[in-house]
Amino acid sequence: MIFRQLTHEDLGCASYLIGDDEAGLAAVVDPKFDIEDYLQLARYIGVHIDHVLETHNHADHVSGHGRLAAATGATIHLHRDAGADYRHEAFDDGWELELGRLTVRALHTPGHRPEHTAFALIDRARSDEPWAVLTGDSLFVGAIARPDLAIDKAEGARGIFRSLHDTILALPDTCEVWPGHLGGSLCGGPGMDLKISSTIGFERAHQRLLHIDDEEAFVEATTTSLPPQPPNFEAIVAINRGPLLRDSVEVHPLTPRQVGQAQRQGALVVDVRTDLQYDEAHIPGAICISSRHPGFGSKLAWVARAGQPLIFVGRDDGDARDAAELAAAVGLRDLAGVLAGGMTSWREEKLPVEAVQRMTVEELAQAWGDGVQLLDVREQDEWDAGHVPGSLHVPYHDLDAIPDGIDRTRPVAVVCNSGPRAAVAAGLLKRHGLDDVIHVVDGGVAELLERR
Repeated sequence: MIFRQLTHEDLGCASYLIGDDEAGLAAVVDPKFDIEDYLQLARYIGVHIDHVLETHNHADHVSGHGRLAAATGATIHLHRDAGADYRHEAFDDGWELELGRLTVRALHTPGHRPEHTAFALIDRARSDEPWAVLTGDSLFVGAIARPDLAIDKAEGARGIFRSLHDTILALPDTCEVWPGHLGGSLCGGPGMDLKISSTIGFERAHQRLLHIDDEEAFVEATTTSLPPQPPNFEAIVAINRGPLLRDSVEVHPLTPRQVGQAQRQGALVVDVRTDLQYDEAHIPGAICISSRHPGFGSKLAWVARAGQPLIFVGRDDGDARDAAELAAAVGLRDLAGVLAGGMTSWREEKLPVEAVQRMTVEELAQAWGDGVQLLDVREQDEWDAGHVPGSLHVPYHDLDAIPDGIDRTRPVAVVCNSGPRAAVAAGLLKRHGLDDVIHVVDGGVAELLERR
């Protein structure tokens, strides 16, 4: 039997190649947009991908089902309630797919979305009992799915409660849990682990939310402090419903002159180098989202306006093209191009650059009282859990202007937990016309609180 987990590290998404090597049959569950890994792995094992299975219409990333079907001729399968606008085979609860000795059984588990389905895997050569379940966005390692991406959050939470207790937790304790997301994804709670798998028994024993056996108490616990909804999730769902995307997004090399012209016409320049490189010198008006930190695509989707052309600046062309692929994975397809030659080509043209002052937590603590303002750009729940007295608060993705309460004549130190979100926020403030911006690095709010 074939079982391989493949991950999209930037988005925390997990997909699966499953099948039977003796029968030469395979299926891919929840494929990412970049399909080359599946094609390469299938060639290596010696199987043909005949089926693509979706647990649901994804809200955080663009599926590769259309590209995979075009490349292999595979049939796409998903639940009848998905409302897909492309050729597929709809299934209902209990549907089974035979892949040689492997049987895939559909377990309808609504809640995260009405069509959501988990897939129990049965190795007929060993047992008629499921040995594993691909839980999609229902049960994660250490967490459960969020309930507010398709319907009213309370209704979604009730659906998740019933799906978990009536279906998922009814599986044997020894059944392995292989989720659709790992830690860092926007589709689950803060307890989501980076561990790639678990078991029904372990999650039942150690997940606090699974110990709540009253439905209304579960609804209260899962809906009172939801994080912001993933950016452009409705647009991503619409893309995934169809028509099918079969082509990758192409980006063109641009000269420094072309970048400047596009920027004047409204394009957003995104510097994907490290925040240190950005702080030292960057194109005026560019923002900093390093592709070397997890969550690049999600951060970009928070700050890019709908329909706004995007230009990527890296150390070189490959750096920028990789970032463009990550952008396409979250449904951002209006890509104007990449700066050919990277930031080096801009500097060789002797074009103007800007810089951002950097300050460690220790240096900021020493400078406190010298007129420095502190802007906390973490999420609301992080702020509520503890913040520096006298600081201002605006989540980085809500910085669409210079915040009220900021004195433009005094320096503004921008802080998060460790630095990456503060880097994005510092770039946005510079873009909005605030000159004296300080990027706080090597720590964040927790360290500042310890020093006060």
